[in-house]
Amino acid sequence: MAAKKKPTVQAQDLQGFKYFKLLNPLLERLHDLGTERDKAGNRQLCFDHYAALVLLYFFNPILTSLRGIQQASTLDKVGQQLGVPRTALGSLSEAARVFDAAALQDLIAELAGRIPHGTTPKEQQALRDLTAVDGSLLPALPKMAWALWRDETHRAAKMHLAFEVLRGIPVGVTVTAGNASENDQLRALLQAGRLYVIDRGYAEYQLFQDILDAHSSFIGRLRDNAVWQVIEERPLSTAARAAGGVSDRGVWLGGDQSGAVFKQPLRVLEVRTGKADAHGRPEVLLLATDRLDLEAELVALGYKFRWSVELFFRWFKCILGCRHLLSTCANGVEIQVYLALIASLLISLWTGKKPTKRTFEMLCFYFTGWASEAELLAHIAKLHDQGA
Repeated sequence: MAAKKKPTVQAQDLQGFKYFKLLNPLLERLHDLGTERDKAGNRQLCFDHYAALVLLYFFNPILTSLRGIQQASTLDKVGQQLGVPRTALGSLSEAARVFDAAALQDLIAELAGRIPHGTTPKEQQALRDLTAVDGSLLPALPKMAWALWRDETHRAAKMHLAFEVLRGIPVGVTVTAGNASENDQLRALLQAGRLYVIDRGYAEYQLFQDILDAHSSFIGRLRDNAVWQVIEERPLSTAARAAGGVSDRGVWLGGDQSGAVFKQPLRVLEVRTGKADAHGRPEVLLLATDRLDLEAELVALGYKFRWSVELFFRWFKCILGCRHLLSTCANGVEIQVYLALIASLLISLWTGKKPTKRTFEMLCFYFTGWASEAELLAHIAKLHDQGA
């Protein structure tokens, strides 16, 4: 049975271009970074045009494919408001290979820098720069030979994300094949002045030292068979014990060979999670950090906050719609991922709050004409009133 033909995109299905106009100065820098022309040489598509169309795709549920984006580009309203020429489907497809995805990294960094820190509880001020790092798979088609993962029939790309927890925004990203080293990608994302929180999949001693050498700090979960030499026993406060603290020690981490990479002593905490492990015993986490000044309960809280990056991945794939890939080439997937993060950052800038499913729905209602601008602004005002 033939697939049901999707309805043609109409001009009345799209609105909200006022918000996209704010993007023009930001996207202009992409204009001269590459041009894709059709075979006849009659039409051309610049990088800023392609970026604007993909961003339009994220905020308009009626656009579900590259063909839908192409239909939107033929509408006079889209051309006038976005400054985008009518674009052929072949040009859109080829654009994913022509334009350099890396150029979007600077836009991500700039937008992230524009988002102010919200009000942080006084007791959490020491976690102000807490940055969770993890990777998430993006299922790929078997024909995407570059997206190596498990085998020929199980392909995937992987997004490696640095996520600033208290502001709720992405601050660094790379995209690789599914089987790429997460540790190496974290090295590529390292910035100074951050407190990285990482799961035990990143428990590589050289990586811990690399983070410190980059003038940042870390809270990282160790594997259960980790060894160390105790330097001091640190007392646990009542608050630390209430947070599950069992012990707090200053240590030289690692054995004779593995510990040789460290240039300074570290700190290891044992923390109960309140759950049972696979053997039915109380689960205890081993958390290592270089931050000797942090209260033990804040170390435990910082690791607990690591879960926020998982919630962002769910938002990214299930709400923002990045399960469907617009391109099969590696560069095209990178462009889509980077523009999706830009879309998420724009929501934070427009609303002054972390993006949520309800806010995204209201934006989509507005962009498709179901909600008025007054209703959208009322929703944003309500977010501020509720402190959401």
